[in-house]
Amino acid sequence: MKHPNPEPISAGEESVWDYPRPPRVEHVDRRVRITLGGEVIVDTTDVVRVLETSHPPVYYVPASAFVAGALTPGPGGSACEFKGTAHYFDVHGGGETRPHAAWGYPTPLPGYEALRDRVAVYPAMMDRCTVDGVEVTPQPGQFYGGWITPEIRGPFKGSPGTMGW
Repeated sequence: MKHPNPEPISAGEESVWDYPRPPRVEHVDRRVRITLGGEVIVDTTDVVRVLETSHPPVYYVPASAFVAGALTPGPGGSACEFKGTAHYFDVHGGGETRPHAAWGYPTPLPGYEALRDRVAVYPAMMDRCTVDGVEVTPQPGQFYGGWITPEIRGPFKGSPGTMGW
């Protein structure tokens, strides 16, 4: 399938089509807040993001940044050819539970060690996720967990018809 035409970018914007494959992990000076059930369950500036061609960034925060009791191991897992085997978590906050709403790589593959002891959440399954106070839009689709902020340009993998990209 032919790749789509990237959206044009302006100064200060990023195109997901300029992101690498294999993905890159980078520490960023950003503040991430995650809210569930009306409760802030994460508020941290200890943030890394993973950048991969056609995907909005996925933000990972330390598991220790979650309030006590917000994460419990969930069933199942998945594999990434680059990062390794992911383990899933159920996320709890404000009296609500979202099964299978977060994941992490307890033993990441070489090159992805920065993800050890970190967790990412599906923003669509939370009440609200923000980066530097700006609410994110979840990446389209059921499988991907990218965070779309105003400076990120697509088109993004995850919408119907994009699986072949």
